[in-house]
Amino acid sequence: MAADEIDYQIIGDDLQAVIVTLDPGESVFAEAGAMMFMREGITMATTLDPNARSGSLFDKLVGAGKRVLAGDSFFVTLFGNAGARRSDVAFAAPYPGKIVPLNLRDWGGTVLAQKDSFLCAARGIDISVAFTRRIGAGFFGGEGFILQKLQGDGLAFLHASGTLHAIDLAPGEQLRVDTGCLVAFQPTVNYDIQRVPGIKTALFGGEGLFFVSLTGPGRVILQTLPFSRLADRIIAASPRAGGRGREEGSALGGLGRLLDGDN
Repeated sequence: MAADEIDYQIIGDDLQAVIVTLDPGESVFAEAGAMMFMREGITMATTLDPNARSGSLFDKLVGAGKRVLAGDSFFVTLFGNAGARRSDVAFAAPYPGKIVPLNLRDWGGTVLAQKDSFLCAARGIDISVAFTRRIGAGFFGGEGFILQKLQGDGLAFLHASGTLHAIDLAPGEQLRVDTGCLVAFQPTVNYDIQRVPGIKTALFGGEGLFFVSLTGPGRVILQTLPFSRLADRIIAASPRAGGRGREEGSALGGLGRLLDGDN
């Protein structure tokens, strides 16, 4: 099934959304809860099988179960243009970061991505799971054993935190990446882990014990600030969570928070 050829516009800077323009009869499906707005003529339906492929209920349940393993919801929401003119539907990112559009045709038809990164895609794109082939990469690669696999010939939209940066690797070229900074890569890229050299560097270098080792050929997308790292910093600075509050230069410090009602 060929994917619908949708048009889009990404708005915002750090809190982004993508506005998808659908021709009559076109559809897009999204992670549950991602919809921001939809104009007149757009209909929505919750489904186990957004691409309406033939198959038994068991096959549809298996497909939905794979989405859950990959970090998505059991059901997805399908948005279609049932009107007579072009109309818009928009999807918002769940946290600060960037939305990246991927034309899977330009990626060889398949992209492997981190869990929870999928935002929306044109009808006709398949989302399933991919298992890391090495035990070490599964335990220490930052994404566990399960990755999202997107297949098709149309547009899919991923979201990750921080700024996104794409790198093209030549055959045999190696790139070492922090375990939380990898967002997506082509299946031609060899994905493995590598131990940080030197005991002192591993223990006190601040980069953890392992790198993700990527070997070309293929394209990879990296993020500057993994959301888990951002969440850890917020928790560490939160007095209510047992962290040490940062007073941002306030002369009153904790007394100022008390007077403001923050304590």
